[in-house]
Amino acid sequence: MKNTAQFIKPLAAIILAIICLLPLNACAAVKASETASSENIYQQRTVHNPDGIGKFYMGREIAQVMGYQGAGWLERPSRGMEEKSARLVNNLDLKPTDILADIGAGTGYFSFRIAPLLPEGKVLAVDVQPEMLEFIKLNKQEKNIANVEPILGSIADPNLPENSVDVALLVDAYHEFEYPREMMQGIVKALKPGGRVVSIEFRGENPLIPIKGLHKMTQKQVKKEMAVVGLVWKETKEILPQQHLMVFEKKTKI
Repeated sequence: MKNTAQFIKPLAAIILAIICLLPLNACAAVKASETASSENIYQQRTVHNPDGIGKFYMGREIAQVMGYQGAGWLERPSRGMEEKSARLVNNLDLKPTDILADIGAGTGYFSFRIAPLLPEGKVLAVDVQPEMLEFIKLNKQEKNIANVEPILGSIADPNLPENSVDVALLVDAYHEFEYPREMMQGIVKALKPGGRVVSIEFRGENPLIPIKGLHKMTQKQVKKEMAVVGLVWKETKEILPQQHLMVFEKKTKI
């Protein structure tokens, strides 16, 4: 009996210690879970589409970036007719004083077409590739257009001042963002209250459009990804032969 009591006493002490620690462990588990969820915005997979980078965001694989070596394709003479570029520009509903950020500007194909519409404003031509910005600088000099400003962004930040932009234009660029959540948060921060994001993407709903699958997006997917950064869908203009023109607005603080 004495031996049993000696055994029960330390056992009771251990059980009591475990009970006392339970709330702490529960809190720690919740904290760990929150940290894990914040880190799991993206998923990396070894088996993936060869046109992608193996990184997934909200169910979508991120596409490989078109390098500066593709500059000639961006400036191809047939592009205006194929994509109805003038129609796109004329449907951006711009004001002469607007500050427009052309995100993923590339060679400045759209930047230089938009700049004349903003005589009292300007275009901030943002790209992550210094080589693309060199094309823009050359085009700026050749075309003698003063209100296009090249800006070197990073893969997670457009490097734009807060509350400085009226319209952010993303033409066939968003699907290539390596850090779409962070990049869009930076864009939203740069927008003035009530500022707009105009997303142009090849229609992912249409398999007949001759563009690689990862370089197209459905309206549903674009809306889902823009909503998580606080953008409100306003309208989709189906005026282009192969692309959606989707307009989102920054929520104004109440």
